[in-house]
Amino acid sequence: MADRHLSFTGTTPGRSTLAAAPALAPLLARGALRSPFKRPSPEADFPRTRLVLPGLRVDLARLAAYERVCGFATGSPDGTDALPVTYPHVLGFPLAMRLMSGRDFPLPLLGLVHTSIEIVRRTGLPATGEYELAVHIEGLAPHRRGTEATVVTELRADGAVAWESRSTYLARHRTDGTGEPPKEPSAPLPVLAEWRLAENVGRRYGAASGDRNPIHLHPLAARLFGFPRAIAHGVWTVARCLAAHGVPEATVVRARFRAPVLLPGTVLYGADGVRRFELRGSEGQLHLCGEVGAVGSSP
Repeated sequence: MADRHLSFTGTTPGRSTLAAAPALAPLLARGALRSPFKRPSPEADFPRTRLVLPGLRVDLARLAAYERVCGFATGSPDGTDALPVTYPHVLGFPLAMRLMSGRDFPLPLLGLVHTSIEIVRRTGLPATGEYELAVHIEGLAPHRRGTEATVVTELRADGAVAWESRSTYLARHRTDGTGEPPKEPSAPLPVLAEWRLAENVGRRYGAASGDRNPIHLHPLAARLFGFPRAIAHGVWTVARCLAAHGVPEATVVRARFRAPVLLPGTVLYGADGVRRFELRGSEGQLHLCGEVGAVGSSP
């Protein structure tokens, strides 16, 4: 793959322009092989490169598969409908993996936990549009259970940022135990739907998104990381909730992942109207909590 790397100084990310999106499978394998040699710490250095992919166009067949598995209304065959609010995360994920699988990323890819995502969409994104995609690592921060990295993804249309997200990823390691404890879950929201999730949801989402992390695909792989069965992709759970919840064209979405969803399984989708949503297990365990707000609103 041809790319152009420009030097950088200080904390300003240097630009590396890609000719095409990198393949995910080799990056996942590379990150797994390098994981035992990583020494995570919030004081560690991290890659300052800003990966940029210009001239991006969406594969409409893959988009339709994504919409089906996530529950979004499938767009028209000519792609005149807008992208689902979560879809640019899928487009940016290979670039994020290229950064996080590199030697200079200090957190091990194996066992890395996606803990939150915040999305800002400023305008509708036509499926047939041409975009510039950019991804960089914003920084590292201490967490009471380890070190968290923040990854920023931007989608530009006509030179302006039309969509951006911030995802946090946690590497667990020994700490002194200090740090802000998680907020206690609020009372359950009104249950609006019960979803019975098939065993193959992870494989279907992996095929549509390209994210074929083995813990989402097969129970044997999931057991290596302490899960009794395969677990659903976290961003799939957000997308599935938002497909049911609905979001305005200009919106802010914030979600935190609280516990993995085992496959197969039954979950309860709850919401309080236009703002808060959640996903709980049939026994009440909170898997995901989130909210939808206006652009510029505070958490």
